[in-house]
Amino acid sequence: MIKLKNIHKRFGDSEILKGIDIEIEKGEIIVIIGSSGTGKSTLLRCVNFLESAEQGEISIDDTYVNCAKHTKAEELALRRKTGFVFQNYALFAHMTARQNIAEGLITVRGWKKDQALQRAQEILDDIGLGDKGDSYPAALSGGQQQRVGIGRAMAFEPELLLFDEPTSALDPEWVGEVLSLMKKLAAQHQTMLVVTHEMQFAREVADKVIFMADGHIIEQGKPGDIFGNPQDPRLKKFLNKVGIK
Repeated sequence: MIKLKNIHKRFGDSEILKGIDIEIEKGEIIVIIGSSGTGKSTLLRCVNFLESAEQGEISIDDTYVNCAKHTKAEELALRRKTGFVFQNYALFAHMTARQNIAEGLITVRGWKKDQALQRAQEILDDIGLGDKGDSYPAALSGGQQQRVGIGRAMAFEPELLLFDEPTSALDPEWVGEVLSLMKKLAAQHQTMLVVTHEMQFAREVADKVIFMADGHIIEQGKPGDIFGNPQDPRLKKFLNKVGIK
């Protein structure tokens, strides 16, 4: 069980997150939708402390952090239970695909280099890039780079995978291969919290869809209810804007 309770985040005078509560069961896929600037990506970054929330509580299984008052060790323990997939891939340009996946296992988990590289190759095989292990990011398509980014996050076998708009930086022809891999992970019951503009993915894969606006959760429910019977006028307006009547 993963719990976010009363999460608040400010940047200067602007309050971005205004008391967010989310519960995620093991194996559940939660998709967050909403217009740009509503705090969706900030929320993800607060979950694994790429950003620090000023107030709130985060727990993953038996690991608990009070955002207002915690130790570095507690923060690290929580971060180790998550994997983060960035919008812009965030691969190391000077490392091969295999090295990009292995690096965290070596530097964070303390694995031996040979062991980490072997595990990285197994992951590349699993995500359909087994022949790209020696390729550098510049030689890979956007979709391939993002799949390597997902593979890197998978290497830690995290309790929770966080996806920050994983297809938004991709050309349209590469979106499908990334969504396909995410669907494969969903079928394997990987717990995921996904910020995305891919409404079809949300419809097909999510167990629950959350609509955020203005730093608040406005409406949440099963995909059929959110897309088929929206209640709040702001959600109705958003869906109309993205072409869902």
